[in-house]
Amino acid sequence: MLDHLLNHPVGLIHVLIALVALGFGTAVVLRPKGTARHRLLGRGYLSAMIGLNASALMIYEVFGGFGPFHWLALVSLASVLGGYHAAWSRYNNWRHSHAYFMVGSYIGLLAATAAEIASRVPGWSFGTSVIASSSIVIAVGCALMWIYVPRALGR
Repeated sequence: MLDHLLNHPVGLIHVLIALVALGFGTAVVLRPKGTARHRLLGRGYLSAMIGLNASALMIYEVFGGFGPFHWLALVSLASVLGGYHAAWSRYNNWRHSHAYFMVGSYIGLLAATAAEIASRVPGWSFGTSVIASSSIVIAVGCALMWIYVPRALGR
């Protein structure tokens, strides 16, 4: 796998940015909200996610053209930009929108990470491993989101 990445610079950049996004996203989720550090880490996450989705839109090896992962990258990009817009504009009930957009974005990042890892397991079919692993992460992530986001928002 490393040899493949070294011969495909966009893929290597994509993986490296994904690791940065995972680091920033995890820090944002685990740390107190609304602080200066939260905003700084959030900007790091936003930047990494924009770079990650941009690089995803430049990878065409899996399907030979625009495919389902490109559509998911666009959904991810819309989610993270929606969360940023809510925090930036501070419209009525912005915290609610910001929290759900950003946590949804992070769940998508975790699901994509799980799918990438599962697709590398020898003997597992690509489609089944991607769908099963990402579906499990999304289901658990959404269940946790619906429990913990309202608590974080004080509701």
